[in-house]
Amino acid sequence: MLIRPLASAIALGCLSLPALANDTSAVLTTGGLDFVQHGDISMESEELFISMDEIRVTYTFKNNSDTDQDVLVAFPMPEIVPNPFSPVSYPTGPADNLFEFQTTFNGQPVDAELHEYAYSAGVDRTKLVRQLDLPIVPFTDEAMSATDALSEEDKANLLYLGMVIPDEYDAGQGWEKHFWPSWSYRATYTWNATFPAGETVTVEHRYKPSVGGTVGVSMLAEPSDGYDPGAEYRERYCTDDGFRSAVRKTLNDPKDLWSAPFTESWISYILTTGGNWAGGSIGKFRLVVDKGSVDNLVSFCGDDIKKIGPTTFEMVKTDFFPEDEINVLILVRQEDQ
Repeated sequence: MLIRPLASAIALGCLSLPALANDTSAVLTTGGLDFVQHGDISMESEELFISMDEIRVTYTFKNNSDTDQDVLVAFPMPEIVPNPFSPVSYPTGPADNLFEFQTTFNGQPVDAELHEYAYSAGVDRTKLVRQLDLPIVPFTDEAMSATDALSEEDKANLLYLGMVIPDEYDAGQGWEKHFWPSWSYRATYTWNATFPAGETVTVEHRYKPSVGGTVGVSMLAEPSDGYDPGAEYRERYCTDDGFRSAVRKTLNDPKDLWSAPFTESWISYILTTGGNWAGGSIGKFRLVVDKGSVDNLVSFCGDDIKKIGPTTFEMVKTDFFPEDEINVLILVRQEDQ
């Protein structure tokens, strides 16, 4: 189980990122993907590597039964909510493989099928997006242009459904009004796999993460309008007093809580689907987080975290039952500040 406190000594050298997902067995239903537990296959180990450039996961599974098991395996990706006013680094792969997702089964490449959905306010709006001939990925230039080119009636309907954001500005030629897509993008990769009776197999994935973030450091900001950024960061990323103190020492102006010479990067990884295998636990779990540069700071929740390299941190667990996401905060040092 992930434990909230993070040692100050670790926090001083760490940073956090936003999330991706574990393997899970699945069945396809008319409503999309429905994840189910599989009682004969256990996850013996998981090696998870998280950085701003790559997510890499290596699993070993064992079929504990005396018959081969044919399983539809699913890998859900993180939900991406576009924000044209935030410096989020979105995945930039090709349209048919946005996350540049690669997987192997016992060393052999797997041709995974991509399932894509558009959601707004928790409602599946994929059919509407298709009907309007809009790109389902909302944060591309093509999607922005296509949405802005819709009829006034269609744009009004999307605005009512919370699927676009109006933006008014004067770029020197008078006031303009545009509508940017704001539906969230969900994707899951699936493939069929045969787990031989009584045998252990290895599955490996790698892909580009979706990295959220801010231009400056918002975690030190004072509470306002009922929102306390400090409390949120402590809960989500375990930014303890030592970490906050380390950030305060870097302020260019001690009176300006936004003057730290960093930008924030967030990565999240969904662990809970890993409990869908026999026993619900992972025999051996190893997490390695790479903050990218010795000048960066990183924070994430866990216990018994060890620094194993100039930029890398490790957490190892046995009989690990995933109950939470891993949320990583990385403060990226800016050279020109």
